[in-house]
Amino acid sequence: MKNNLNRNEFLKSLGFKGASLLAVYCTASSLSSCSKEENVSPSSNVKPGTPASGVDFTLDLTKTDYSKLNNPDGFVIVNQIVVVRVNSSTFAAVTQVCSHEGNVAISYASGGFNCSVHGAMFDINGKGLNANGSRGLTTYKTALTGTNLRVFS
Repeated sequence: MKNNLNRNEFLKSLGFKGASLLAVYCTASSLSSCSKEENVSPSSNVKPGTPASGVDFTLDLTKTDYSKLNNPDGFVIVNQIVVVRVNSSTFAAVTQVCSHEGNVAISYASGGFNCSVHGAMFDINGKGLNANGSRGLTTYKTALTGTNLRVFS
């Protein structure tokens, strides 16, 4: 399987961050579009900026990659889905694709989700909290059985 980096990840790997990352990233837009970019292989039939459908995967919380989910407010991003442990018995899962312009830029912080591109904000249930987040986020169901967390649509 081929592992593709998007432009943002590539620039970060070169050491760009903050304002310099934004300047380089958006200056490059005159050469090619930098909006709605997604880590999708050319042979994929998925339209960039489209939330995943038919989601069904299980995370083993004893594995190091998912150990952040053993603590409240811990989160991981898997298959362009942000999975968060809300409290001792509740999890939330939303698409990483922002509903504002389709950017793959949703992350979790301070009890909610936000888009790093245009500042869209969403509550823990994916409901929009400002104008850029007004369309909300695609959410997914979660079910914890022992140490296995299933995320599904």
